[in-house]
Amino acid sequence: MNRDQFNGASRHLKGRVQTALGGLAGDPVRQVRGAANQVAGGAQYAYGRARDRAEDVIDDGRHIAHTARERAEDLAHTARGYAEDITHTARERADHVIRDGRHVAREARRRGESYGRQALAYADGHRTNTVLGIAALAFAAGWLLRRKR
Repeated sequence: MNRDQFNGASRHLKGRVQTALGGLAGDPVRQVRGAANQVAGGAQYAYGRARDRAEDVIDDGRHIAHTARERAEDLAHTARGYAEDITHTARERADHVIRDGRHVAREARRRGESYGRQALAYADGHRTNTVLGIAALAFAAGWLLRRKR
């Protein structure tokens, strides 16, 4: 659990308490503040979860790149062994396989890290929009609660 998840959960809980106390005391302002804190806390918790998932995607990408590199190196080693036993043409083909294997490993690593960075950027990039949306919902909820009385 990261800091955003912890802070979001505690803010959500604080909002629930505020809403309940506002209802008991008949204080609609406290109820609205509580609802806003609930929604904001839930959003912050969701952001923390998304960030955790993005970090997991980055780690998975690195692991995939590492595995691809190891496999490419194994392939390169095997290809070199065969190349020593066959003709010049076969050696040229083996070198071509080695180059392709290294290229594939570099590309797999690049893509894995790129996808991980994109996922993390998406989570970090939409934080403001999420908070603004929650604030709008909290405002609307408060407005609706005030209109009923």
